[in-house]
Amino acid sequence: MPGMDAPVYVVVGAGPGLGLAAARRFARAGHRAVLAARRREDAEPLAATLRAEGHAAEGAGVDLADADDVTRVVAEIGARLGRIDVLHFNPSVWRAKGPLELTVAELLEDVTLGAAALLPAVQAARPFLRPGARVLATGSVAADAPPVSAASLGVQKAAVRNLITALDAALSPAVRAVTVQVNGTLADDGPFAPAAVADALWAAAARPDRDWTPYVAYDG
Repeated sequence: MPGMDAPVYVVVGAGPGLGLAAARRFARAGHRAVLAARRREDAEPLAATLRAEGHAAEGAGVDLADADDVTRVVAEIGARLGRIDVLHFNPSVWRAKGPLELTVAELLEDVTLGAAALLPAVQAARPFLRPGARVLATGSVAADAPPVSAASLGVQKAAVRNLITALDAALSPAVRAVTVQVNGTLADDGPFAPAAVADALWAAAARPDRDWTPYVAYDG
């Protein structure tokens, strides 16, 4: 199990699928994992799973609809652990409404959680991002091929990719940012199983600066 001076991986928008798998992948590489979900009661069982596997992990609750809460939670993690080496933005909102039914209020609510919350998360993490740190986002093919039945998802993912590109330019050269666009549907097994996608996320974040791009497509 890594010591207190180990690199720190924080995933915002953690869940039992890809969020847990990504945290496991970074924990296997020696990171202390912090999994932040909507409620601490949801996050702690995920962290307990990793601890049972011999990894250092903890859970946290964060309300992504509240920028102040995002700021508070991320800043508290950074201050307590002294560093954040990978900040992983993983949330998305699936609302089953097409563009002819979706309201402005609903679109803005979904974009707030699925994209805009990235901003306070990075801004709060910035004092704790050491040289070589990474900002990582889970992207989706929806950015390029938005599902008509869930019109807000494509807007979220296009916005995340845009923001990550801007953040990479603003934070470099000390810190780099990347969106990994998952060009497929998550599945129980195969190339789009959570563990396989988690490997792609880790590989994108682990690239040296000389090979850096703020966008990586994962086609399975």
